[in-house]
Amino acid sequence: MNSATPTRTRWLLVLWIALTGAVSYLDRVNLSVAGHLIAEQFHLSNPQLGLVFSAFPLGYALLQIPGGWLADRFGPRRVLALGGLWWVIFTALTGAVPAGIVAPLAVFWTVRFLLGVGEAVMYPSSNRWVANWIPTDERGAANGIIFAGVGAGSALAPPLVAMIMTHYGWRASFWMCAGLGLMVSAAWYTLARDEPSTHRRVNLAELELIRHGIRDAETEQGFRVPWRAILTSREVWSMTLSYFTYGYATWIFFAWFFIYLTTVRGASVERGSFYTMLPLAAMSICSALGGFIGDAVSRRFGRRWGRCGV
Repeated sequence: MNSATPTRTRWLLVLWIALTGAVSYLDRVNLSVAGHLIAEQFHLSNPQLGLVFSAFPLGYALLQIPGGWLADRFGPRRVLALGGLWWVIFTALTGAVPAGIVAPLAVFWTVRFLLGVGEAVMYPSSNRWVANWIPTDERGAANGIIFAGVGAGSALAPPLVAMIMTHYGWRASFWMCAGLGLMVSAAWYTLARDEPSTHRRVNLAELELIRHGIRDAETEQGFRVPWRAILTSREVWSMTLSYFTYGYATWIFFAWFFIYLTTVRGASVERGSFYTMLPLAAMSICSALGGFIGDAVSRRFGRRWGRCGV
């Protein structure tokens, strides 16, 4: 390649983060597909199953800020790779809970809580990496692709887990997810670097493009925003409320939609997995499109309108 032509290593790594995120959501949604079989085997009621579903987001929420601190302190490459190894272990342990165990509710709750703790580093690490690697004018597209992995992994989970569950049992579906997580995390650690300047596949032209495109980089390195300013910011609280309402609605689809279709509406496992996949696939497609549109609008009309999605 001509050295004057920027390489596109940053986009390869964006795609790999999206793939890692897809596997992380596969690990989250798999329980909703296997949930009715687990409930039958371990004699869990729907309210008890709901407690198991809630364990993951509780651990996930509590460790978001520490996860961000870890990514800042130790770098997104190591933190995300170790986080991936953590959730591989606890996904596999979900499938290894033995029949007849005492207090199955407590065991499943604990395993899923600890899975959430490990997965909490996923998007703080992603954001730290994007801040290091992606020019500001490309961040909408990059984050759109990354969050397309959320929908892709969630959409893939119902048909994939249902197929494996039908042929090999519900436990095998968790071990398959763990195996995918191990491969993706190992590849991330091999491919990624915390800074573009240390990656041998980044040529000088791409490095200059990144450095030029990250605005006020020197200021960001030497300036810390105090917690008081963060906690009193209307913008921060508005985004937090927005993301809370988004998360509440989407978690219903992640956790309960498949069970609703198969137990309340009487759909077969195959048909239920297909209909569960549809809104999540739409989420994936529109996340990617929204990122590109946001960048285009920002360049044309200014960053405020781009953030509004106009």
